Amino acid sequence: MHEDDGKLPLVKVIEPRVSYADLERAPEDGRRYELYDGEAVVVPSPNLGHQDAATNIFELLHAYARQHGGKALIAPIDIVFSEFDVLQPDVAFFRGPRRHLLRRDQPVRSAPDLVVEILAPGTERTDRGRKMQAYARFGVPEYWVVDPTATTVEVLRLSEGRFALEQSAQRGDTVRSATLPDLQFPATDTFAE
Repeated sequence: MHEDDGKLPLVKVIEPRVSYADLERAPEDGRRYELYDGEAVVVPSPNLGHQDAATNIFELLHAYARQHGGKALIAPIDIVFSEFDVLQPDVAFFRGPRRHLLRRDQPVRSAPDLVVEILAPGTERTDRGRKMQAYARFGVPEYWVVDPTATTVEVLRLSEGRFALEQSAQRGDTVRSATLPDLQFPATDTFAE
């Protein structure tokens, strides 16, 4: 092929896949990254409504853990599902019997029992798309999608490799976990300032 004939070359340039080891070696640049099959994606900083909802849910799950066992985690924290799939859920929870999978001095390399994503204008498409698909692929049993603008909490349960809507709670409703026994709270607690 000649360069001046106006046709595109037949060779496709393939970007190298980024691994978790690559992220660990990279110099700190102040950004947060997630990996989707080796594609590095910058995670935008959250707004105040997002932070309020994430903090409230973390506190609810932390209180549940004190009473029933388990461990609540809040972003930023890497969940290394594979060397090329590393996500940072806004909030994650490990039940008591699986808490031993967490090591203070090592990355989290096991799927949580519950992950929570708080929607934001820059993340909704990912949270409802490739991120949800990744959580399903790696066997996370329960996924919450929280919308601070619409003040809703969607509880989704993994079924046959896909998430199915278990509940859509609004301000006046009680949120009930599909996976954690005895976890229920008023949806308004999620959005309280």
